[in-house]
Amino acid sequence: MPDSEPNARIDALRDEIERHNFRYYVLDEPSVSDIEFDRLMRELEAIERKYPDHVAPNSPTQRIGSAPSKRFAPVKHLLPMLSLANAIDDREFLDFDRRACEKLHCDKVQYTAETKLDGLAISLLYERGVLVRAATRGDGMTGEDVTNNVFTIEKIPLRLRCSQPPAILEIRGEIFISRTGFARLNHDQAAIGAKTFANPRNAAAGSLRQLDPKITASRPLSIACYGVGYYEGAGLPPTQFEVLQFLAKIGLPIAAESMIVDGVDACVEYYRQMGERRQQLDYDIDGVVFKVNNLNDQARLGQIAKAPRWAIAYKFPPAEVTTMVTAIDVQVGRTGQLTPVARLEPVFVGGVTITNATLHNQDEIKRKDVRVGDTVVVRRAGDVIPEIVRVVVEKRAANSVEFVLPDTVPDQALNQHVQAIVHFASRRAMDVEGLGAKIIEQLCRAGLVENPADLYAITLEQLVGLERLAAKSAENLLDALARSKETTLSRFLFALGIREVGEATASSLAQALRSIDTIGRTDLDTLLEIPDVGPVVATSLREFFDLDDNLEMVQRLIDSGVRWPPIEAPKKLASVFNELKVVLTGSLMSMTREEARQQLVERGAKVGSSVSRKTDLVVVGADPGSKADKAAALGVEVIDEASFIKQLAKTNGPKE
Repeated sequence: MPDSEPNARIDALRDEIERHNFRYYVLDEPSVSDIEFDRLMRELEAIERKYPDHVAPNSPTQRIGSAPSKRFAPVKHLLPMLSLANAIDDREFLDFDRRACEKLHCDKVQYTAETKLDGLAISLLYERGVLVRAATRGDGMTGEDVTNNVFTIEKIPLRLRCSQPPAILEIRGEIFISRTGFARLNHDQAAIGAKTFANPRNAAAGSLRQLDPKITASRPLSIACYGVGYYEGAGLPPTQFEVLQFLAKIGLPIAAESMIVDGVDACVEYYRQMGERRQQLDYDIDGVVFKVNNLNDQARLGQIAKAPRWAIAYKFPPAEVTTMVTAIDVQVGRTGQLTPVARLEPVFVGGVTITNATLHNQDEIKRKDVRVGDTVVVRRAGDVIPEIVRVVVEKRAANSVEFVLPDTVPDQALNQHVQAIVHFASRRAMDVEGLGAKIIEQLCRAGLVENPADLYAITLEQLVGLERLAAKSAENLLDALARSKETTLSRFLFALGIREVGEATASSLAQALRSIDTIGRTDLDTLLEIPDVGPVVATSLREFFDLDDNLEMVQRLIDSGVRWPPIEAPKKLASVFNELKVVLTGSLMSMTREEARQQLVERGAKVGSSVSRKTDLVVVGADPGSKADKAAALGVEVIDEASFIKQLAKTNGPKE
């Protein structure tokens, strides 16, 4: 694979994974299945293993979740809340067990087996037995302060049941809603005409992250505690299983199905039994978690950048049923991409009735050979997203014909305009309240709107002329359009719908270049120096801003009054790092790689992701990989973390 190819694929994968991370961890609206997400992550990990010099500090493989929402105050965890590595088949689990045995120099490891609840991770901080703070996982380093909401959850004790509580005890657990509670919640929502929830996981996440604690209090939230994070006080029990019993003793709920298992055969049997029993439980699980039971052995095994080496989540395969494909429709995206969608005879899968499943593209259709009239096996991948697993070929009609994705569809240009404007007006972009797809389609069909700039030229008379839009609603929509003109540069850039430019990338571009004019004029080489911008993103940016029509649209938006506060250049500190090209490699103990990168940027350094002859300095943490070797071979200066911290401390204050 030529050097340019891994760069391009890595950048594309990183952008896509970050988008999915944001939807899962921040919006609680996953758009792909766990299986599809794992596939993307595994592909990225494999490429980065093959090309270690391409591993960047901000790669999703170096992160745990996604950045916390700005709706809640940030909370820095006392210890990182790591995610778990996944096993999706026996081979991967056996590999995990083999590595543990080799590292611990034993033939058989004792594990604690626990059900993997499908909810939202939470950190509970008790000081001398009193609950003082609760936070979501966030990105693993910083979460969201949801203390006021957690105070309303009856199953979480505000004071621990012990006469001599630890000085500090941070509990890790999973917030969830039982199946019984979920059914009751949706019944109550439907009774008042409110939106019902797709599944208990989304309901739990949405309920915990309400801005009004009274709403959280009205929801049937539960918790299962599974471990201790930070601890100050008398010694903890020596094993994970005894820690669980300790938590239960002081009043913290734990999962009842936890047990000790000796060796890999016992693990596989526990996994099999829980797979058979999962539908009988009153809460959703999507797998089981195995943790090395002895806490000293856990410490010996340690961790990688984002997950412990002493635990693994062994996922269940999703439930499968059969149904029939009644039609294959073609949807048009905002970039003009055509996506085939299979329409299905309604079928009940995993607690939800599904009626369609995306077929992604022509390659996917050809690989699975899905045709109208076929009997197909479907499942909710990751227990969430409907997907067609395979066709039952023996039930296929003799006169069936292959489906070929057309090059164009009727009203394709219209549909593309509609989707582009839907994106522009969406909550995370320009946030035009009340401007939905149906109104946008009417505006486009009437010839009133062709691109986003046309929205701000609409008159009250034109809106009132639309179907089912009364004068008051039209006035409200015009007010919403006026309010949307006050935005931020990053939201505006994201709203433009530039291919491959997601929210994180738009934010990085805004912080680095600080004006839309500068972004539009910046050349490829300069764009590539910006965090989160790789060759694919840089090329998309240049292609967008090199088109006169796009430049005209941007100018019209600005002329119509769209504006944002100026972004001041970050004050750089006088430092020995000024103007140096620095590469970070390995795990740092004193801070995250992103925090280290920020410290360097504030001191005038340019932080790169790979070592070359142009690199001035390499900062090496634990397990640095090949970058340190390459630096030595090239004669580039290498310093360890202790020296790095000392150099940071030599900062003399803001540069004049």
